[in-house]
Amino acid sequence: MAAAANQRKKITSFHPPQRVLLGPGPSNINPRVLAAMSLPVIGYLDPIFVEMMEELKTLLRYAFQTDNQLTFPASGPGSVGMESCFVNMVEPGDKVIVGRNGVFGGRMIENVERCGGTPIVVEDTWGEAVDPNKIEDALKKNPGVKVVAFVHAETSTGCASDAKTIAEVAHKHGAMVIVDAVTSLGGSPIKVKEWDLDAVYSGSQKCLSCTPGLSPITFNERAIEFVKNRKTKVQSWFMDLNLILNYWGNTTRTYHHTAPINGLFALHEALLLLKEEGLENSWARHTRHHLALKAGLESMGLKYLVKEENRLPQMNAVYVPEGVKNEAEVRRILLNEFNLEIGAGLGPLAGKIWRVGLMGYSAQSANVMLCLSALGSVLADMGLNVKVGEAEAAAHQSYAAQHAAAAQQMRTTAKKK
Repeated sequence: MAAAANQRKKITSFHPPQRVLLGPGPSNINPRVLAAMSLPVIGYLDPIFVEMMEELKTLLRYAFQTDNQLTFPASGPGSVGMESCFVNMVEPGDKVIVGRNGVFGGRMIENVERCGGTPIVVEDTWGEAVDPNKIEDALKKNPGVKVVAFVHAETSTGCASDAKTIAEVAHKHGAMVIVDAVTSLGGSPIKVKEWDLDAVYSGSQKCLSCTPGLSPITFNERAIEFVKNRKTKVQSWFMDLNLILNYWGNTTRTYHHTAPINGLFALHEALLLLKEEGLENSWARHTRHHLALKAGLESMGLKYLVKEENRLPQMNAVYVPEGVKNEAEVRRILLNEFNLEIGAGLGPLAGKIWRVGLMGYSAQSANVMLCLSALGSVLADMGLNVKVGEAEAAAHQSYAAQHAAAAQQMRTTAKKK
């Protein structure tokens, strides 16, 4: 019946609704980035396009805080970035330690297995950071580990792990690191060169506020040398760095695949926006709006999943309050009545938490206030002890306090000069 009805339906141009995206991604896209996507298509070996590719690599090096020559956007979402790292850096029989503290650590384990490697899993509770001491214990017990892999910013929980310390531990034992920075890039510090991270991948659709479908990725010389001297052929033709180097390298532009041309135009503009704002200013903006949102959510009685010292400002995971019998109904009302999207919990946290993202272009005060007003209204209608307006007032107070603190800091700095 449904299939027959769909066949009778007249198909017209698709026009999606305007949503405020405050979930785990994608985030809303800056109008400048949307405009860049509509630019005329040119060939992927056109000299003008090649010039733009070089600018893209320069902008990505800034975002990653690295001078790695092999820094480029892989053609595919963050999952392609993940798989690119594993298929290139893991050979059959290699021992790989994976820190799992959420969904995406689990996907890393799957990648190791599909590459023929032997995963050694270090478990941490969902919502807690990957423990560097556990990683070191695993390295001591398993000599000859080739790679340590972990998620820097776990999207499923809103938890950040100490990438710098974990990398130091891994290198001390002769292992390279693969780091998932899908949710952190542009939203919180990730310093590839300073922290000596071997391979890092991200996504275009979160704090970079670009169209989904691209995965910024960077490899240092240590990782590249390993790939060049592998004993076995990389199992993926499409993601083989030895071939990619011929397209994204510095001296050659040999055809490899048809690049997502307009998506790369968009990423160029998104990264230019990040450069114009300044990376540290972007990090500070995400924190500023996170603190205001936090003040409002806590005024409603909502509690955070992650300890304060490990929280990601761009991914706020809060427990569903007691008294809400159907958390999915709350999300449905927010979407249908307020055009506002927030995320649900995954795995063992399904039905227990909401994930409120403040990423990239979505991280702005208007969205913080809309979220608090809409969520407070829905919870009050469901009979919870939430007074409409209190959450917004708490957020305003947070903004005012942060502004006052910043002004005082400027005065103190001026006096020292």
